[in-house]
Amino acid sequence: MAEWLLSIAGTAQGAQLATALALMSALAHAIFGALQKGAHDPWLTRGAIDFWLAVLSLPIALFLVPWPNAQMWGFLAGAFFIHFGYKLTMALAYEKAAFTVVYPVVRGTGPVVTVFAAMLIFRESFAPVQWLGIACLSGGILLLALRNLSEETLDLRALKIGLAWAVAGGVMVAIYTTFDAYAIRQAPNPFSFLAWFFLITSLDFPGLALHRYRKMILPPRILPLMVRGIAGAIIAYVSFGGVMLATLVGKVGEAAVLRETSTVFAALIGWFILGEKVGPRRLFLMSLIALGAVLVEIGKR
Repeated sequence: MAEWLLSIAGTAQGAQLATALALMSALAHAIFGALQKGAHDPWLTRGAIDFWLAVLSLPIALFLVPWPNAQMWGFLAGAFFIHFGYKLTMALAYEKAAFTVVYPVVRGTGPVVTVFAAMLIFRESFAPVQWLGIACLSGGILLLALRNLSEETLDLRALKIGLAWAVAGGVMVAIYTTFDAYAIRQAPNPFSFLAWFFLITSLDFPGLALHRYRKMILPPRILPLMVRGIAGAIIAYVSFGGVMLATLVGKVGEAAVLRETSTVFAALIGWFILGEKVGPRRLFLMSLIALGAVLVEIGKR
């Protein structure tokens, strides 16, 4: 399987697979967001997810895939610190502002920065139609954030702090997408890298969450938190693993942009499953985001 993936990297078949993987990752990320929405303290939720990621990844990393070489250990160390920074900014953003405000800001900022990074690092180029698609997608996501922001009644100072952390989170998305893409391309076996990646990058937040849990006056019940944690861990495999494999066989910038259609999937889940009202403005912005993804795909042909 690993040999086949490496053999189609950079080919037309690889580009088709990258599109499918990026969209699958987007859907998984939207489900992940719906799972998190309105649930527990963001620090505890992330800690529970990482706990299960570590538990599930440990036997795979130790017994089912090759161990990393010296170069991969260096990449894994870098991934640990970069993803810790991302998770930290997200927890701080969710702590200050609502999910519906934070999520679109992060997802709208990330692909634009990633595209420019992909141009510099991977020498990728984008057609004019694709640039129009990137503008439609990211612009639609950020306008959706502004729309959600207008409905918020929280403390203005807290909102500003939350938005600042959300923008920082978007930058961290671009950094980890670019770094992970470079690392998995250097790995002798991509599945070995993924298994060790999930293990190493999940060792930070369980300890932080446990410390926070013990200091709470009224801590939440453990069982529901753990159930959400294991569900989130399984979805994280699909979401993060899918987009990393997409950047292996296809273009990094295109995979990053297509993954942000998660905002559309999240809105559709809210509309059809959670019973949330969408309205004509949100429907228009969702269409704009979807149009951007289509243009990115059309432009590469």
